[in-house]
Amino acid sequence: MREEKKKLIAKAAYLYYIEEKTQNEIAEELNIYRTTISRMLKQALKEGLVQIQIEGIDSSILSLEQHVKQKYGLKQVELVSVCQDETEAEKDEQLSLAAAYFIKRNIEPNMTIGVSWGATLGKAINRIENKRVSNTMIVPIVGGPSHVNSQYHVNTLVYELARKLNGQSIFVNATVIQETKQLKDGIFDSKYFEELKEHWQRLDMAIVGIGGVLSFKTSQWRDLLTEEDYEELRLREAVGDCCCRFIDQDGKMLTGALDSRTIGLGLKELSQIPHAIGVARGKVKARAILAMIRKGYIHSLVTDQETILEVLRLDKDLTFQG
Repeated sequence: MREEKKKLIAKAAYLYYIEEKTQNEIAEELNIYRTTISRMLKQALKEGLVQIQIEGIDSSILSLEQHVKQKYGLKQVELVSVCQDETEAEKDEQLSLAAAYFIKRNIEPNMTIGVSWGATLGKAINRIENKRVSNTMIVPIVGGPSHVNSQYHVNTLVYELARKLNGQSIFVNATVIQETKQLKDGIFDSKYFEELKEHWQRLDMAIVGIGGVLSFKTSQWRDLLTEEDYEELRLREAVGDCCCRFIDQDGKMLTGALDSRTIGLGLKELSQIPHAIGVARGKVKARAILAMIRKGYIHSLVTDQETILEVLRLDKDLTFQG
């Protein structure tokens, strides 16, 4: 680059970043087209004439977020940095705080919001600060867990989120997995279930967790599965679940006996909601997360750094690997 051109680019950068002048003002001052000023500012960054530092934040995490967002066509990606000496409990805590802030800032007036359930979502919702939002309706999009594992019940999360938003809520009075298809159909087609299904048709947002591999037993509902269910899922190579719907590594929903007994929103319906937000972390969930974002079932993802790096590794993307 000639010295004269370099100096002109540096002058444009100085006026923009130091003097805080607009591109139109700089164009008038230097007698250069505004579009040329825009190109010069980009070149100043590219050539290292201008270096931008963000204090207190590792900018590589922001770059990683943008990479994942663009690669998988996501609306938003929120990643949490991970320190080597952090325990799993500490990582869960950091994720729940980030998810709480993310969810809160995406909620707007007049929304109908669907919620699934689990420990991660429960912790996130518990940490959302009160925010008065007019005319919000919070509804469950899956049946509840068994009486054995009732912590973080979907109705509890629905009630808590509605309370924090000063919104309305309705509840579900059925476990997510029924003993037979006939029982499930009877509940799903009942008059009492009509109101809930009507709200499912009007969802503006869904907040969902993502379950990991079959050996990952900390789930709040998998005790409802029979040995026959587990065997079928193993044979069909299930990698995880969302809204209690199991998928394989390609994101194909594993329909069959188990799915026919499941009370909850389907993944195709989830993908058609304007904004479906997935919240999950842990390498055991990486294959399921990858399948979910590849298939477009969710539109935004809140996870942590080590989880998304494992997702990228599984997808043979080594751009950010050490």
